[in-house]
Amino acid sequence: MSDNGSDSDDKQPQDFGEVTEGTEPDATDNAYENQLPVGADELQPEVVGVRHGMFGVKGSGDTSGYGGLVRTVAMPGGTPRPYGGWFDEVADALVAGLRGSADDAIEKVVVHRGEVTFFIRRHRLLETAQLLRDDATLRFEFCSGVSGVHFPDEVGRELHAVYHLLSMTHNRRIRLEVTCPDADPHIPSVVAVYPTSDWHERETYDFFGIIFDGHPALTRIEMPDDWPGHPQRKDYPLGGIPVEYKGATIPPPDTRRSYN
Repeated sequence: MSDNGSDSDDKQPQDFGEVTEGTEPDATDNAYENQLPVGADELQPEVVGVRHGMFGVKGSGDTSGYGGLVRTVAMPGGTPRPYGGWFDEVADALVAGLRGSADDAIEKVVVHRGEVTFFIRRHRLLETAQLLRDDATLRFEFCSGVSGVHFPDEVGRELHAVYHLLSMTHNRRIRLEVTCPDADPHIPSVVAVYPTSDWHERETYDFFGIIFDGHPALTRIEMPDDWPGHPQRKDYPLGGIPVEYKGATIPPPDTRRSYN
């Protein structure tokens, strides 16, 4: 877990809304990790899509019985200063070390659940990664992974690449998040700065279709070379093959009947 430097004893409980007298709140729904804080000084959620059904499945593939469920997909919005603890120290060093306007490089900063994410504009990603690795105040020497995310309803920002960075010098962890449109799925490769991201970028390309410009050998790593499409995108068809058991056959998901 990341530590934002504040004392846990000083934290005040979050107010997630009033409970109607005579009713008991649902423990799961009101758990801290399932809530977005509210209020002018708290994180403001950003709606990036609408989910239909239990798993977002369309047609005959939804066998959950929740085909009529409609739920917004909300992400935490930007966090105002101060972020708390060493988060501000990292942000200050990052802003000071970036050439030109920092606003041109840092889109927003999100502090959520005790962790910090810097949203970086893709044309400044390489410069930012180099600074994070080499600056003595920062020293994020290790990139432990690159993940892909697909939000098909977030127009112009459908694809996200998330970089998990570790400072072994200062024992700190941060995330970088970079977005690109589905119509132009290009993000600079950071292999030159973090060689460990080589296979991670290949996997993200394989499953999400993000093209990492400058990668030394951007080829598929999980799926066959001639595989059509990118199977972890949310709009990718379920497909599948029948699975045989003794005395029974389970059809692939897209051929099962749905419940209404």
